Amino acid sequence: MPTELDNHISKINEYKKSVCSTYEKVQEYNSGPGENVLLDDRYTELLIVETHRKQREREEEIRLRGEHHQQVLKTRASEAYSRISVDQLFKPDDRGDVPKAVILQGHSGHGKSFTAQKIMYDWASGKVFNLFDLVLHLKCKEFNEISEAHSLVDLLSYSPSFTSATVEVLKDSKMNVLFLIDGFDELKFSFEKTSTVPPKDPFREAPVEATLSALLKGLVLPKCFLLVTTRSTASDKLSDLLSVSQRFTDILGFTEEGVKEYFQRFFKEELLAKKKAFDCVSIKEELLAKKAFHCVRINETLYTACFIPVICWITCTVFREQEKEGMDITKELETSTAIFVHFVSILLEHHCQGLSQPETLLRSLGQLAERGLQEHQVLFDEMSLSEAFPDPSQATKYNPFLCKFLLKRKVKQERMYSFMHLSFQEFFTALQYLMLENEEEALDKLQVLLENSEGFKPVVQFLFGLSNRSIVTHLIKQSRPSIKAHLQKWLLSILQNHRMHKEDMLHILHCLYELHEEEFVMEAMGVWGEIKLNYIPLTRTDCWVLLYCLQCCPTIRSLELTECNITVEKLRMLQPALSRCEKLGLTVERLSDAEVGVLISALGEGRNLSELRQKSVGNVCLSVPTITGTTMALCLDFIQNTETCRQLRRRCTKPGGKCGEEDAKLPCNQRVKIQMKGPDVTVELVVRCLTESLASSILNLIHTYPTVKEVRRRCTKPSGKCSEEDAELPCNQCVKIQMRGQHVTVELVVRSLTESLASILNLIHTYPAVKEVSTARSQEMALTLTITLRTSGGQSP
Repeated sequence: MPTELDNHISKINEYKKSVCSTYEKVQEYNSGPGENVLLDDRYTELLIVETHRKQREREEEIRLRGEHHQQVLKTRASEAYSRISVDQLFKPDDRGDVPKAVILQGHSGHGKSFTAQKIMYDWASGKVFNLFDLVLHLKCKEFNEISEAHSLVDLLSYSPSFTSATVEVLKDSKMNVLFLIDGFDELKFSFEKTSTVPPKDPFREAPVEATLSALLKGLVLPKCFLLVTTRSTASDKLSDLLSVSQRFTDILGFTEEGVKEYFQRFFKEELLAKKKAFDCVSIKEELLAKKAFHCVRINETLYTACFIPVICWITCTVFREQEKEGMDITKELETSTAIFVHFVSILLEHHCQGLSQPETLLRSLGQLAERGLQEHQVLFDEMSLSEAFPDPSQATKYNPFLCKFLLKRKVKQERMYSFMHLSFQEFFTALQYLMLENEEEALDKLQVLLENSEGFKPVVQFLFGLSNRSIVTHLIKQSRPSIKAHLQKWLLSILQNHRMHKEDMLHILHCLYELHEEEFVMEAMGVWGEIKLNYIPLTRTDCWVLLYCLQCCPTIRSLELTECNITVEKLRMLQPALSRCEKLGLTVERLSDAEVGVLISALGEGRNLSELRQKSVGNVCLSVPTITGTTMALCLDFIQNTETCRQLRRRCTKPGGKCGEEDAKLPCNQRVKIQMKGPDVTVELVVRCLTESLASSILNLIHTYPTVKEVRRRCTKPSGKCSEEDAELPCNQCVKIQMRGQHVTVELVVRSLTESLASILNLIHTYPAVKEVSTARSQEMALTLTITLRTSGGQSP
């Protein structure tokens, strides 16, 4: 005969099968009927911490952008901030006690409900929370419209997996039961004291508020465990209700690795669908996730926002739609403004229960955001909120855009609020200009902003983005053509009057990119003509924006990018536009042998060198950590086939042009610059040591020139001789090798004459033109190679 325990286990197993079936797929914001994705294919681990952060740490998370922001999140993922994974939420504390209640706090769009669904599915699959015999899911959003009295069991019936058989298990006091209460912040109840007697029986009916309050306070089923998800704005009220031992956890979003993994998972689904349909996937399609992530990573604002999971979903969805329409996603990324508009629209539609007038909320958010920027604030007290929000419920209860923190102030705690990140504060500041009812007032405020835009540049950029009618209508009904016209007039006047510092040039480029209207961008770039960004370090985002603006131009008259921290990655980004420049100044940093070819390709955009001769290249500087034979071969090949480029030379990169005594211990070739110019050819390279392979490459190049007439080594002392006191030292500590001819001079200086070098010298003797070889000692650097090719009539030898 089956025991009661056997019956319970059988019922629980049936329940688990039902949970697996119900929770294995997830609906997204834009899912149509029957359109679902597998939970396991999409869920990505979140960064969850147990530590309450201090005010300085909160401000770091809010203010920093791009890679600096990701570095902060990496710090939060360290042991110092007690990172915790989902399967460890109920792990014993330092005293060995298992917490009776866990608060899983997170801001809107950070994946709380998604995580709750993942917990239900993984528990039913036997992957997590084996401590619990039964896990029951309560979705708070569903209880707001219930007016009649309900028991706890009645509320459980709203869960699609719950059955009457499961009710029997609840009666067994030996069973460990976990209630997963999802979305506590969405409840409309105040949970203030009422005259209703709290129910202590799960079958006793009472007002929904009283039933849930009894569960949270442990008055009904006191032995059960609780896991409650909530936004930060309701976490302190929740903590007051919970009378049992609590563990506080905070979802911070995705780390950089999480963003990358989410992109891979998102596009994996697309690839699998295509495999089923066509039984094959091209290499191009398999690289889609990598290309999409790269596009996001080079956009600093978007990259920062992607720590929010719903922003990741929006961005991936945009890429997917563009790919389906045959667009090149590396060229058609939507602007940061467009992504932010999508985000705000989704939160208004899906996370604003009970909000009747979203326009009022957006105006209040704009007022709060602008005041904060003016006063350099990212954290706001309750007085600031009351001044910006006439309706207190819109400040917190129905507001998914603000986060709440409890900060310790000596002997008390103070409630503080913030936007999810500074970029959202800047966005809402810009949005309010389009929502002011008085158009004249809006234009006056805009004029003041443009006259004092320092510190408000991101706001101006968002304003340009919101001026694009196809973007702003996703969020608000009206557009303001007058604001758009005023912004465009202001930008053109700056370009026409040349009233720009170099840093302002970048700001103008970003404004044009956010506006994203090619006709006006083309007009502005035509007025601009010459773009000089010399000595301004360019980020990947800056290069992306510059590329978009340049590609809107039929011709590019002049572009100066000297000492702009252009790496080979940024060079590849700019490559489609550089070859169309009539005049180009360019410095590329830290090139390897293989990457020298990228520069040459960028200048010619894949054209042969005879076509490249028709371009005025100007000065091109390469900075490389070392010089090898391959580097030299590429450079010489470029010189021989490009009439406008006749010189390579190495110079000291110190400000004074020389290395001081304190630098003597440092190898002088840590940074070598190669410059190309002039009618003749001069090559001077410095390397740390002369290897056999390098010297062999050098000699093979020299051998191609039959004009070499002399090779010799000489003593470098002023007298030309070694003194007696130097007799004990080997005379070949530093050897200078010179090869002289009618058109070629080669000079090598090496620190020591090794067996490898000796074999190289034997190679020299294989040349019939060699007339002399001698040795000497020198105090000079390890190796200097100078190749001088002198030609007549500007022709290559």
